[in-house]
Amino acid sequence: MNITKIIFVFITFGIGLATYAQSALLKGVVLDKNSLPVASVNISCANNRTYSNMEGVYSIKVPANQKVVVVFTHISLKRTTVLLILKEGENYEFNVVMDDQQEQMGEVIVTTTNRKQVQGITTIEPELIRKMAGANAGIENILKTLPGVNSNNELSTQYAVRGGNYDENLVYVNEIEVYRPFLIRSGQQEGLSFTNTDLVQNVEFSAGGFQAKFGDKLSSVLDITYRTPTKLSVAFEASFLGGSISLDAISKNKKWTAVTGLRYRNNSLLVNSQDTETNYKPSFVDVQTNVNFNASDKWNFNFLGNISQNNYNYQPLSRQTKFGTIDKPMALTVYYEGQEKDKYETYFGALKTTYKANENFTIKYIGSIFHTTEQEHFDILAQYRLGEVDTAIGSDTYGNVSFTRGIGSQLNHARNDLDALIINTEIKGFHDWKKNIVEWGAKFTRESIRDRMIEWEVIDSAGFSINPPDKFLPKNEQPYVSYTGPLVPFRSVRAVNFNTINRFSGYLQWSRKDRIGSTDVWYNAGMRMHNWAVLGTNANGDSQTVFSPRAQFAIKPNWDRDMVFRVSGGVYHQPPFYRELREASGAVQPDVKAQKSVHLVLSNDYSFKMWERPFKLVSELYYKSLTDVNTYTVDNVRIRYAATNDAIAYAQGLDVRLNGEFVPGTESWVSFGYLKTEENSADKGYIARPTDQRLKFALLFQDYMPNIPSVKLYLNLVYNTGLPGGSPAYADPYLYQNRLNDYRRADVGFFKVFIDQTMAKPQSKLFMNFKELALGFEIFNLFNNQNAITNTWVRDVYTKSEYGIPNYMTTRVFNIKLTAKL
Repeated sequence: MNITKIIFVFITFGIGLATYAQSALLKGVVLDKNSLPVASVNISCANNRTYSNMEGVYSIKVPANQKVVVVFTHISLKRTTVLLILKEGENYEFNVVMDDQQEQMGEVIVTTTNRKQVQGITTIEPELIRKMAGANAGIENILKTLPGVNSNNELSTQYAVRGGNYDENLVYVNEIEVYRPFLIRSGQQEGLSFTNTDLVQNVEFSAGGFQAKFGDKLSSVLDITYRTPTKLSVAFEASFLGGSISLDAISKNKKWTAVTGLRYRNNSLLVNSQDTETNYKPSFVDVQTNVNFNASDKWNFNFLGNISQNNYNYQPLSRQTKFGTIDKPMALTVYYEGQEKDKYETYFGALKTTYKANENFTIKYIGSIFHTTEQEHFDILAQYRLGEVDTAIGSDTYGNVSFTRGIGSQLNHARNDLDALIINTEIKGFHDWKKNIVEWGAKFTRESIRDRMIEWEVIDSAGFSINPPDKFLPKNEQPYVSYTGPLVPFRSVRAVNFNTINRFSGYLQWSRKDRIGSTDVWYNAGMRMHNWAVLGTNANGDSQTVFSPRAQFAIKPNWDRDMVFRVSGGVYHQPPFYRELREASGAVQPDVKAQKSVHLVLSNDYSFKMWERPFKLVSELYYKSLTDVNTYTVDNVRIRYAATNDAIAYAQGLDVRLNGEFVPGTESWVSFGYLKTEENSADKGYIARPTDQRLKFALLFQDYMPNIPSVKLYLNLVYNTGLPGGSPAYADPYLYQNRLNDYRRADVGFFKVFIDQTMAKPQSKLFMNFKELALGFEIFNLFNNQNAITNTWVRDVYTKSEYGIPNYMTTRVFNIKLTAKL
């Protein structure tokens, strides 16, 4: 029995096991009305009793899967009573604010009437994000298991949503929009995602039909909130892929808090599992901090800072890729000379201040600066041999190339440098007036880009230079007819762009919750405005303005079955960012229009019980009609735009997700998605867009062993049908509509928890200060599937043939991870 079968049997056995924990853990901080911690609060539930410590922190075991009453009492404060229903084995954080004037009663039961379900927002638990196995673990690793979210690259944190591309997704941290580097072309160059999962408190995601208060992108919103510490603590993690450490700090007067994280990542373990043998010396490091200052009950200040440095040094040595059919196996052998040296340095700082004038009016100011300096330099010579593989069993050359069909070489050169400075200033308001909520905002953005592109590629086949597919060049019939035309690179791009983009944007939206008879209804309507102008050394663009009306409506009938129905949509514009202005030749087109998308989303949330445990089925049917489309090609994670606005497109599909307690006390889900997206460029007819991924299936599963509940399992499984992208980047997409093979991947992690807050305090002096300690064993690409991200196109001048050789992603890789918290 091979290792795959052994692992599969082990996981199948583990998945089928479950244990029924009889309690849950309630924990949190007790605060007074001035947000100061309260010590010596008596917390009681059933026969359990505890007290809050000097920092107001408490934890108490409570019965699970039933209504329980938790009582908080203090000698100088009024009683607070809370009614809860918690899951088996759940760790639930509940921060109590006690009053000295009146007793309080509350109920903590998750229902379908909460804000997130009404708005169609998916909430992801931070603890699940930190524990789930994945080659690029983090928030994006979990997003890729949701319906409508697609990615075929485990080395990348980028993702496509419902037919959009990587540039169409909004990401906010503490209401502040964050940015990615510009020049990255390969997933293995990315290193670290901006979001540090060690600092995260809340994660919310919307795949379409989102409100007007969210910015000007076409596809999705990822809204992240970093936590505010309540006590001093330190957490760290170490694995073969790198490590991280985070610090929670709080001042004695509780007015200052800070959470800071330092991360290091090295992708050598993953990159060395690919076909290409390399000398790979990466260095991905960043430090982030989130500082809060409570000046008073009404005034709060927050600073978010990030410094990131990614050094990517890559020296390919050789590669052998086997492909073809059983009857006609082939192989490509490549020997390399040269190296690639890339460097990405980003600096980000944002200040947010919140003033709460009264219970009904809040105003916020946000200012941020993002600066990135990027370098992409490489000179790589690839000399290849393409041939047929000897399949004769017993032959001395079995498995080797026996007949050479073509030889050649390819020289790639680049000296690309970019410097970008983006400054934002924004003011936002929130009003609660007689059940009506009004939100508004105004923002100014200035983007200053300095960019130099020098790229060229020379291709040789059997000693004959290959010209680019340009109709104006003389026809090359080598080696049969002598070629007398000019020798030119197969591909050459040279451009220098200095551009400034000034943007003014704003929004106004209204929300209300109401009742019609015994039916609950929610309304939301809003409008966005965006004005921009592109200025540059080569040309200045006209001032352009777009308006985007949006609306949502949700209804919860008074039925025996717990259901919520939603309809949402509107007009979504995406004014062009710098990369969308730059065409394939490198020149900037300042008058590129905003792409426009009309969304219509119909949704249903059905909450029910199965096996006496809570489950929820979410179904969404969507349609997008796109105009002024800026067509593009995707090569790995690099997007190149036509910058012409000469196409129309559509995207339609169905997303379904069933989540709940398949195993008591843990959340798991199954996702299914169907998508069809096509574009019509220059009225030539509809063809598949580069992100047309028809079917998607994903499983995210948690489990633990019944007799050893401290041993936990995390399984992450994704299946996607093949993307368009099997054709050369220079080819006319109307002539080449090849697809890559289906993407199949499973990552699994096994964790042994030695210490956590549900266990008795360890007696050993070495471990007595640890609050959490766990050791994990992870297997990436469990079934060793060969997934391709692109094709390398090798040309044979004699036969006039081109061969698409798959660029395979990572194979099976093992990893060990240690996590701890003090």
